[in-house]
Amino acid sequence: MVRDDPDRVRASQRARGEPPEFVDELLAADRARRKSLAEFERLRAEQKALSKQIPAVTGEEKQALLDKAKHLGGAVKAAEATANGAQEIFDLTALKLANVVEHGVPEGGEENYVVMREVGERPDLEQPRDHLELGEALRAIDVGRGAKVSGSRFYFLTGIGAQLDLGILNLALAKALSEGFTPVITPTMVRPEIMGGTGFLGAHTEEVYRVESDDLYLVGTSEVPLAGYHADEIIDLSDGPLRYVGWSACYRREAGSHGRDTRGIIRVHQFHKVEMFTYCRPEDATDEHQRLLSWEEDMLRVLELPYRVIDVAAGDLGMSAARKYDCEAWLPSQRRWLEVTSASNCTTFQARRLGVRERTDAGTRHVATLNGTLGTTRWIVALLENHQRADGSVRVPPALQPYLDGREILEPVA
Repeated sequence: MVRDDPDRVRASQRARGEPPEFVDELLAADRARRKSLAEFERLRAEQKALSKQIPAVTGEEKQALLDKAKHLGGAVKAAEATANGAQEIFDLTALKLANVVEHGVPEGGEENYVVMREVGERPDLEQPRDHLELGEALRAIDVGRGAKVSGSRFYFLTGIGAQLDLGILNLALAKALSEGFTPVITPTMVRPEIMGGTGFLGAHTEEVYRVESDDLYLVGTSEVPLAGYHADEIIDLSDGPLRYVGWSACYRREAGSHGRDTRGIIRVHQFHKVEMFTYCRPEDATDEHQRLLSWEEDMLRVLELPYRVIDVAAGDLGMSAARKYDCEAWLPSQRRWLEVTSASNCTTFQARRLGVRERTDAGTRHVATLNGTLGTTRWIVALLENHQRADGSVRVPPALQPYLDGREILEPVA
């Protein structure tokens, strides 16, 4: 694509706010790589031909060929080193280039999203309490002891808080199972090549925790290990997409977010998440993206949360996504929207970096990967605030009641 339609890739880079010059750097690296490889292969072919001539001659002619072979051997080694170096430069340059955005994605940065729809009624609350005040009254959230034990942006979920977290996750898992997903409890530490292959290193490296002594990274989403699950494999998509739903703890450094959502459990270093992940054929990826979004919306509706869906602008997509839809729940205490889900179409970007292919009549080709949030700890924030009552109690949506011992109301603890 970069060779055949570089203007499309440059336009994608500009839409993201990324340097379009990366395209020209990559094209130059590609030319140098191919030129050096051709020279290496030419010299190696000459070396092989010469080696076949030597046994057939004798005397001075043989000595001359041996001398030539020795000189040629040095040239072949030098050419191989040059080709390997050019390949390394090419690979590093290619890794700098973000995925090509889909047609129709809004240009611009974080504030340039497009609202697609708003669903549900915002609660009419004169003086809404925020989730931390409600959670502390319910003895569900303890940020003071979280900070004492682990530092800022850590917390304990206690009593009904722990049940709420597990209830949301189990409801999400049940939804995924009903749609045919395979449940997976994933590793939460991965190798650098897996983290890099999904597109979470580079510009986002500072967001990721690294265990230097073991050269492993803590994941911020089970998307990462699930993307690596079929790395360097040829998978069978003849019966349709492969759909996995990952349950994991997630870790994010939240570097660069100082002063943003520091109260409560909105923006924290550790949380739980149930994440959908799909491998599918590239031509099916757009439809699969809509399916992931619809399942996310199903979850928000059964939890009776007012939400809106936005088409995220190119500059806020992240490196691997070609398009992303976010669902944002209403936050009464701050009278604003809060992101609670993302659904991303990564096209073939991750599969190319991780070597995930399928076999077709025309040979093998890379598949598409997609991901979407189906439930996470942050949803507690929206649940408590939108279902609060004037006396500080919280109504439990019917869909969640079976996971909370049938409770219809959560009462403050005296």
